[in-house]
Amino acid sequence: MSKEMIEALDALEKEKGVKKEIVIEALEAALVSAYKRNYGQAQNVEVEFDDRKGNIHVYAVKEVTEEVFDSRLEVSLDEALKLNRGYEIGDQIKFEVTPKDFGRIAAQTAKQVIMQRVREAERSIVYNEYSQYENEIMQGVVERRDNRFVYVNLGRIEAVLGRQDQIPNEDYQPHDRIKVYVSKVENTTKGPQVFVSRTHPDLVKRLFEQEVPEIYDGTVEIMSIVREAGDRTKMSVRSTDSNIDAVGTCVGPKGQRVQAVVNELHGENMDIVAWEENPADYIANALNPAEVLNVNFDETNDHNCVVIVPDDQLSLAIGKKGQNARLAAKLTGYRIDIERESEADNLPESAPMTEAPAPETAESDVDTTNDETDLNE
Repeated sequence: MSKEMIEALDALEKEKGVKKEIVIEALEAALVSAYKRNYGQAQNVEVEFDDRKGNIHVYAVKEVTEEVFDSRLEVSLDEALKLNRGYEIGDQIKFEVTPKDFGRIAAQTAKQVIMQRVREAERSIVYNEYSQYENEIMQGVVERRDNRFVYVNLGRIEAVLGRQDQIPNEDYQPHDRIKVYVSKVENTTKGPQVFVSRTHPDLVKRLFEQEVPEIYDGTVEIMSIVREAGDRTKMSVRSTDSNIDAVGTCVGPKGQRVQAVVNELHGENMDIVAWEENPADYIANALNPAEVLNVNFDETNDHNCVVIVPDDQLSLAIGKKGQNARLAAKLTGYRIDIERESEADNLPESAPMTEAPAPETAESDVDTTNDETDLNE
């Protein structure tokens, strides 16, 4: 070992970001192992690496005792006093035992261990770098795909996009640039693993944060997002400033802001509705674009309600395959029954709308049995 070793360590730190101290620690541990393997020394061996000159020294650490039973581990008090009059029983003394040919043996034995520690250090750096992006949005390039995953290059790591995280109508081809939501970052035995998604509702939230400054600075809040990826998203928003229209702010001039999100998601429909503290108003907004005449709440179940719509609006309120009503129920947290206006007279007397409780975040469902549409599809 020489100054060339020091130069190599400096270059490694500069090029790969692996600190020299980490490599030196790994080197010393590897050299201890190499020495024991080749010279059969006991467990009292220490190796010191001179990070200025690149020299290596091997020491046998011995304990000062009254009587010596193992000369490899112990030294007599008389011998210790010859070295230094200050030694006492129980002290530890280092004796250099560096073999003449140790440099060659150490280099051969320690190389693999050192490289392994270097790889571990690099993995740790990559994990620390990407773990800060968990729950954030990143742009990557599609590298390849197989039967299980689409592999997306995020720079220093290749993330995986699972089947359940792929939008059904999207075709991912090599070299395509896509924005993905980092759903999880794990530090596995094989190195860091990044999982990304195109279907997560928070992908929509992050995209709107990029397009709408008022959302990023907190003037407009996204209260809830529900999504059937690739087809339709419903998002409720409110403004902390009474002078700002939350929905209009998200839509943007001539629809430019919402259109940018729609384009990134390849045509996914976006319903942006105003969040209301009054549950009846909120449910009516959530069923947009259908017109709602009234919302009646069930006295026996706080989170059941019957929504009255004009006869010609029933199909619109329910939506294709029940999608509009289903998403509205998930958005608000209520079980929603939709009835035609002509059938409203047959309904039981309902509780006043203003006394309805606030919605919970529990999963909800929709009952639209009066419509011919099959909602189980």
